[in-house]
Amino acid sequence: MTLYDVTIIGGGAIGFGTVLGLQRQNPYLKICLIEKDEVVSNHQTGHNSGVIHSGIYYKPGSLKANFCVEGRASMAEFCIENNLKYDKCGKIIVAYEEEELPRLDNLYERGIANKVKDLELIGPERIKEIEPHAAGLKALYSPNTGIVDYREITEKYSQIAMENGADIRLGTSFEDFWDPKTVGQNLVLETSKGTIETKLTINCSGLQSDLVARKMGVAPKLQIIPFRGEYYNLKPEKKDLVNGLIYPVPDPKFPFLGVHFTKTVHDGLVEAGPNAVLAYAREGYKKININPKELLSSLTYPGFVKFGLQNWMTGLKEINRSYRKGVFVRDLKRMIPEIKSSDLMSGGSGVRAQAIGIDGTMIDDFAFEFTDKSIHVLNAPSPGATSSLVIGKYIANLAIEKISS
Repeated sequence: MTLYDVTIIGGGAIGFGTVLGLQRQNPYLKICLIEKDEVVSNHQTGHNSGVIHSGIYYKPGSLKANFCVEGRASMAEFCIENNLKYDKCGKIIVAYEEEELPRLDNLYERGIANKVKDLELIGPERIKEIEPHAAGLKALYSPNTGIVDYREITEKYSQIAMENGADIRLGTSFEDFWDPKTVGQNLVLETSKGTIETKLTINCSGLQSDLVARKMGVAPKLQIIPFRGEYYNLKPEKKDLVNGLIYPVPDPKFPFLGVHFTKTVHDGLVEAGPNAVLAYAREGYKKININPKELLSSLTYPGFVKFGLQNWMTGLKEINRSYRKGVFVRDLKRMIPEIKSSDLMSGGSGVRAQAIGIDGTMIDDFAFEFTDKSIHVLNAPSPGATSSLVIGKYIANLAIEKISS
């Protein structure tokens, strides 16, 4: 049995970003990555809307803020160097009501504090220059925000990782581990395709991250609650209604950004959405996907009960919008008044791994847990994909310290 220096669980952008970070730090490391699906980036990464975020939303000094600005630049550079799809299309965050103007100004101040380049507060005339069909009182314009294909990017990560000697095992799920106190100095991981001996394990398993951590003896003070985001697409003949990205000013009490228009790199496809509703399974991409055990776990988790009592009105509005297209269209019309129900067709969906603390708070920054032999990435929210190379470098530094100690 080969002894690996590091084994990573999870084949999304952060898992592979960590492999590349390790290889850049020490090209002689023996690295293994296991992914339970037969393809990479099959969950949060592959269902991502494709935005390279610029760092406007995040609290200055947070890991999200620190990762994002460098992450945007590194992601754009990676796409250009590897001839991957990339469009620096720009983004406007729009205030539609007077009461939203102070929140917009606060976003501008955050963006400046986070050293986001070329931010500009603009009025209605400039909004119309950038997005001729959009409405709004005032907006924050971020010209360097771009769009990519994160599935394509992660496949490239995987290719580079393998070329540099990493052992990538797809269709291989983590099942259990043997405590090193009983088998020696190294961890032994049980997988669906045999055992793996490793000096260090890094858990980058996204929607399953808390479950993997618990299997490895960690007791995180949070639980992953899956929220499904559902999209419509603009019909191809209506794609010219949107030039780039059009977002509303977000509600600071809720970490979701609200329905918005997102141009994609796929032949001019424009997404409208998403909403945010509780998924009935951790990988519940459709309303009909129900896992009774996982749903019961969500509904009975004390943190989610507290969260639900605090946010039940918002939750009902999101459910209403999920089942009634007319409500969805009404919210979109605020952004582009000429949009009609007939301009939209059914689109895709994604599931967000939202970490909720035992006290009912939604954990909005990156969260890690550590043991002597493992690193657990328990929460990796947006801008996780944007910053995957930077986060990978950060985790790699932590890992090498542990291996060396």
